[in-house]
Amino acid sequence: METKIIKAGLLGLGTVGTGVYKVLKAQESEMTAKIGCQVRIKKILVRDIEKASRKVTDPDIVITDRWEDVINDPEISIIIELIGGTGVARRYIEEALKAGRHVVTANKDLVAQDGGMLLDLAKEKNLDFLFEAAVAGGIPIIRPLKQCLAGNHMAEVMGIVNGTTNFILTRMTKDNMEFSEALALATELGYAEADPTADVEGLDAGRKVAILASAAFNSRVTFDDVYTEGIGSISAKDIRYAREMGYDIKLLGVARNTESGIEAYVCPMMISSSHPLASVNDSYNAVFVTGDAVQDVMFFGRGAGELPTASAVVGDVFDVARNILADCCGRIGCTCYKQLPIKKMADTRNRYFLRMKVEDRCGVLAEMMTLFTRYNVSIEQMIQKDTKIEDCAEVVIITDEVREGDFRTAMRELAESPSVRKISSKLRVCADTRR
Repeated sequence: METKIIKAGLLGLGTVGTGVYKVLKAQESEMTAKIGCQVRIKKILVRDIEKASRKVTDPDIVITDRWEDVINDPEISIIIELIGGTGVARRYIEEALKAGRHVVTANKDLVAQDGGMLLDLAKEKNLDFLFEAAVAGGIPIIRPLKQCLAGNHMAEVMGIVNGTTNFILTRMTKDNMEFSEALALATELGYAEADPTADVEGLDAGRKVAILASAAFNSRVTFDDVYTEGIGSISAKDIRYAREMGYDIKLLGVARNTESGIEAYVCPMMISSSHPLASVNDSYNAVFVTGDAVQDVMFFGRGAGELPTASAVVGDVFDVARNILADCCGRIGCTCYKQLPIKKMADTRNRYFLRMKVEDRCGVLAEMMTLFTRYNVSIEQMIQKDTKIEDCAEVVIITDEVREGDFRTAMRELAESPSVRKISSKLRVCADTRR
């Protein structure tokens, strides 16, 4: 029996695009046995044909810089979009879906912003639009949330979903580096981009949290709904104090499904050193999921890179190929059938770590306690150390759970107090909800 061949168009031959080309080539000998057909790239859209020609050795693959050559080819059934961004990539994906092509993408920016619209368009056309690689690279998480864990009501999705910031915080923890030193090392080793803003400011993780929350809670969350903070203000001293108090500091993406709405935010947080996420180091990612039936599950692995991300892309491509063979495309599309409210960050509740320099005199702590009481801030732990600099004492506090809006108000008033020389650091403390 002749082997069926499904042809694909690949948009982009950068790091991940090259990885997809390599993985598909490596799978050729087993592909028919695995999925019942062969998937072959017919055309690759690039900006620099000469450069791309040095990477692609297959003479049957056409390399072009014209989108029309790809979209107008009737033999191409699957478009693999790996250009990134929300500009031309969005236009190409929309045109591909309207033309009846299935789409696989790793484009977190686009999915976090316009995923609902693109999924609706795919449903209208009875097509597959898959994006496993948009979150956590090679770690399977979107498909498990939509399929394997669909029998659960999800309460929380929390994780380390940016390898660059995790590498930086790991080096700060293990090597006592300051942020600038660790960032320089991450850049030198290729973990950080020349412009690391999206990573260190939490924007990359925020986009992934929007996608995870949408899939987990069956209600659309966009990037604009996610509160983000970066790690630039974290110091080696914060990390030392955290360790002394039994915590590690990680950039966490958090999404919670509460009775009053969805909480979605990214920020550096102190997490108990006994929590599984605290042991996730260097460029590794992990996502911790809590459901009513499954309870706690953690997905761990490489969150980025050429081959790990390509693994997720090719997994989606194989799923589309199986659906084409079985004539069941569009089987699992948008699962956001609810319209849950998104809570403002000021209405969330957390515990907080606070480090500050205060006047070294009798009565200062009592004044602080009076102010905290006014805004319902109670103290769980406190450390006071004499710094012997400018007659200051350094005070470190961990609060009980408090409404964020109340804590912010207390901090504004505290900063204006003549007894407080400097509020050096404020961090949220992650609640350990494990059963």
